[in-house]
Amino acid sequence: MIGVNEDPTGSTVSARADLVLPCLDEAEALPWVLGRLPEGWRAIVVDNGSTDGSADLARSLGATVVHESRRGFGAACHAGLLAATAPYVCFCDCDGSLDPALLPGFVARIAAGESDLVLGRRRPQSRGAWPAHARAGNLALSRMLRSRTGLRLRDLGPMRAARREALLDLNLTDRRSGYPLEMVVRASDAGLRVTETDVPYLARTGRSKVTGTWRGTWQAVRDMRAVLHAPPAAPAPAPAPASGPAEVTR
Repeated sequence: MIGVNEDPTGSTVSARADLVLPCLDEAEALPWVLGRLPEGWRAIVVDNGSTDGSADLARSLGATVVHESRRGFGAACHAGLLAATAPYVCFCDCDGSLDPALLPGFVARIAAGESDLVLGRRRPQSRGAWPAHARAGNLALSRMLRSRTGLRLRDLGPMRAARREALLDLNLTDRRSGYPLEMVVRASDAGLRVTETDVPYLARTGRSKVTGTWRGTWQAVRDMRAVLHAPPAAPAPAPAPASGPAEVTR
């Protein structure tokens, strides 16, 4: 279905998009997240080993479910990208901290030729929504990113949108916490226009698997530092049919 979607800020876009939602034990947040899916879009919930029934719940709520056996945020995100078929692909956390209803505005900017990769700059709506250690890690990475690419971004948040083919052409290889940063770095290296826009950041449902602790945060920073020190990527090979451990069910 292709229709006109309107985000809460009033922008509209006539486009079809797939929304990738990496998921690990997010049953509590899934009903709200999927209930905020823009009209006419498809939700691709990538289950990364949940034990709380997240996959069955997502399927019952109308989402396409992809099972990715390799643990890692990047593995889940990339499995979703490979399963996507729409011209535009969006990414969003599945924990209720970000509102998918805002994403049509992201896609509108890309469709209008204003940007190639739009990122959501998180603006906390309550104390504790974004812990101090997570902010510190994000600030350190933003500075390293500026040194590496010249991009003056203030956040490397998980909410983002781009054209599907442009993302596939980046030939992303990280399958852990470095995946979101690698996407930005390779997009910059490829000459794509990377921009950010403010989005409300809510208190997540449950505990973060990555930034819930200082240790998890700095492990993510370590993964991302490795991305920043990697040489520029070679051109991507011609796309091939998806294969591997990811399994799609509906």
